[in-house]
Amino acid sequence: MSAVAVLAADGFETIECLTVVDVLRRGGVHTALVSIMDSRDVVTSQQIPITCDAMMNEVDFADYDYLVLPGGLPGATNLRADERVCELVRGFAATKHVAAICAAPFILAELGVLEGHTATCFPGFDTDFPTGCHAGERTVVVSDNIITASGMGQALPFALAILENIAGEVAVEKVKDSIQL
Repeated sequence: MSAVAVLAADGFETIECLTVVDVLRRGGVHTALVSIMDSRDVVTSQQIPITCDAMMNEVDFADYDYLVLPGGLPGATNLRADERVCELVRGFAATKHVAAICAAPFILAELGVLEGHTATCFPGFDTDFPTGCHAGERTVVVSDNIITASGMGQALPFALAILENIAGEVAVEKVKDSIQL
């Protein structure tokens, strides 16, 4: 089964990040919360301290099939400012899978990986999307190997879409049942 690396930078949106980790782990998917900061400790945009599973330099990304970028500010801009993250996004988009939510899809657009895809994001973060790429608001979009979602309200459907893409509908139904959805 695929493994997922969820990248965390100071200022990430708590629910967008931790919902993905929670749902995927419930679904039996190996999921690592990876700090891009100088320590395993990161602070969410709501000032909640979180200790990640690992730091970037401790992870062999060749062992992962999915890269997830949570939104939130300044979390998404912190991700974009890190060239290691940009390199990973380009590589995963070319040969594996990338998922981004809320503001974070702007990173995919700026790095040129949305060409030929449809995607969504938080309103106003689509300025660099290719013409015809933006699929609208308040939704989750699966476009080949790229999954995007428009915002925090879509965190659970976003996480379930990633799980379905990895493990199929049976795994999704098991998780939905276990959380009373």
